[in-house]
Amino acid sequence: MVKLPKEEVAKMRIKRIEKEIRDTPYHKATEHHIGRLRASLSKLKEKEIETAKKGSGGREGYAVKKQGDATVVLIGPPSVGKSTLLNRLTNAKSKIAPYEFTTVSVIPGMMQYKGAKIQILDVPGLIEGAEEGKGRGREILSVARAADLLIILCDVKNKNIFNSITSSLEKSGIRPNKAPPDVTLEKKVRGGIIIHSNVKQELGKQTIINVAKELGIKNAEINIREKLTMDRLIDAFSKSRLYIPIIFLINKVDLTTDSKRPPPQDAKQLFISAEKDINIDKLRELIWNKLNFLRCYLVRPAEKPNLNHPIIIKKGETLEVVLKKIGEEFSEDKKKAKIWGTGAKYPSQEISLKTEAKEGMQIRFV
Repeated sequence: MVKLPKEEVAKMRIKRIEKEIRDTPYHKATEHHIGRLRASLSKLKEKEIETAKKGSGGREGYAVKKQGDATVVLIGPPSVGKSTLLNRLTNAKSKIAPYEFTTVSVIPGMMQYKGAKIQILDVPGLIEGAEEGKGRGREILSVARAADLLIILCDVKNKNIFNSITSSLEKSGIRPNKAPPDVTLEKKVRGGIIIHSNVKQELGKQTIINVAKELGIKNAEINIREKLTMDRLIDAFSKSRLYIPIIFLINKVDLTTDSKRPPPQDAKQLFISAEKDINIDKLRELIWNKLNFLRCYLVRPAEKPNLNHPIIIKKGETLEVVLKKIGEEFSEDKKKAKIWGTGAKYPSQEISLKTEAKEGMQIRFV
C-alpha cells in the first residue's frame, strides 16, 4: 500500500469534513455535531497555515525583513498596477510591463509620510485558489499575514474581484477589517470549562464547550461579551486568526469616467490612478489613518519645546511605548515625563509614563 504524504492526507480529511458539514442540515439537534466538525476543520486548516509559514520562509524572494514603523502589503490579481503604485508611493524601482506576472518575488519600498517610515511590499499577482497553493498563493498569503495593513488593488476592468480576494484571505486565517471576538479565556489546571456571558447566546452552552474542547481547551473560564455566531466562536479559540485593516483601491480610473466622479468620503473603495497620480495624496492619508498612527515629539535636555524630533506610535499607546521606541539605553533611568502642547494642562506639566500619548504632544523624559 502506498503511503500518502501528510499534506495529501490532511487535504482529504478537510474535503471529507467539508462534505459532511454540507450534507448535515443545521438545527438545534445537530448544532453540537456541526460545531465539532467546524472546529476540527479549523484545526486542520490552522496546520496548513503553519506549514505554509514554515515552507515560505526559505524560498528565495519571499523572506522579507520588516522595517520602518509599519508594513503594508499590496495584493491583487496580475496586471492591475501594483508595481506602478509601489513606485509612485516609494523609492522602489519595481519592474513594470503590460503582461501578467511581471513581479515574481517580493519587492520592498519605503514610503515616508508625516515623519513615519512605512514599508510597502509588492507581491506577485494573487489568482483564484491561492489559499490552496495555486500561483505561489500560500507564499503570498504568508507575506500578507505579517502585514500591519493590506491594500487590495484591482482596476476598472475587474472591480468585482474584491470578494474572491477577501475570501482567500479569510481561508488563510485573516479577518479583514474586523475586530477580534469580545471573548476572554483564562486557562485553569482543573475544573472543566466554565462559561460566563452577559449577552444572550443563540449557540447552546454545550456547543460552546464542545468547540472549545475540540480546539484543545480542557479547563478554562471563558467570558463572552458579544452574541457569537459559529464562525466568531471558532475564531475566538483559534490561535492563527489575524485581524488586519484593509484598504480597497480601484486603479486606472483615468481610463474611465469614474475619475470625474470622486467617491463619497465614507466610500469603502478609493478610486485612484497610479499612472496619472490621481488621489495618491488621499491614499497616503488613508494609509496613515488606517494604521492608527499619531506623532509626538521628543524634547531633548536643554532644548525648548519643539517639533524637531517626531516619534511615531499608535493611538492609545502610552509614554512607556514612546520611551521603548527611543531605545533601552536611553530609557534605563527614566521614571516620568514633562509635557507641552497637546494633553498638557500647563507648560512643563509632570506626568506618569502610563499616560496616553496624544497627537502633537511634546515630551521630555526625566
